[in-house]
Amino acid sequence: MVLGPQGAFAGMAKGSLFVDHTTASAEIARELAAQAKTMGLGFIDAPVSGGQAGAVNGLLTVMVGGSQADFDRARPVAMAFSRAFTRIGESGAGQLAKMVNQICIAGLVQGLSEGVAFGMKAGLDMKLVLDVIGKGAAQSWQMDNRGGTMVDGKFDFGFAVDWMRKDLGLCMQEAQRNGAQLPVAELVDQFYADVQAKGGRRWDTSSLITRLVD
Repeated sequence: MVLGPQGAFAGMAKGSLFVDHTTASAEIARELAAQAKTMGLGFIDAPVSGGQAGAVNGLLTVMVGGSQADFDRARPVAMAFSRAFTRIGESGAGQLAKMVNQICIAGLVQGLSEGVAFGMKAGLDMKLVLDVIGKGAAQSWQMDNRGGTMVDGKFDFGFAVDWMRKDLGLCMQEAQRNGAQLPVAELVDQFYADVQAKGGRRWDTSSLITRLVD
């Protein structure tokens, strides 16, 4: 789509800037940036966080890799749909930051799933419990936005299990290269495989709880 003879780069005028919101590997980002440079184009890798709601409401968080000049060119446009548009470093750094994001989310969603499932089995009013503990140290975006829907068994909020597994796969590939240890992320990835096997490939990531309450 980008590098082929009919790809995006081939149709861009010299001096144009390509902003890539795909979540991919840092290696791919660097490859695209290098090719863009040879063609007289600008390129930044700019994966996003915030899900469907963030996109609809113009509140995405964007992690950017690329030159300062290309970042500065893109920022005024990107702020139309972002609440944060931040340069992390050179090409590939945006993708690496998105991997950090996904690793953190994986552990958070599993912990929230376990807590909600535990409380439901204990006979608690979990929406009341979530309201209370959401005012303390356990509070998170996942709790605020997905805790109640987990209790209701609703899992149609955009970011699909298939996509999360793709992202976690990228994280684990990068970890093999840089020597990082991801024991929780690797385990949660397998839990998402269980959800896929249950028919939940397009359920959102909070569907991890279905392993614990069905």
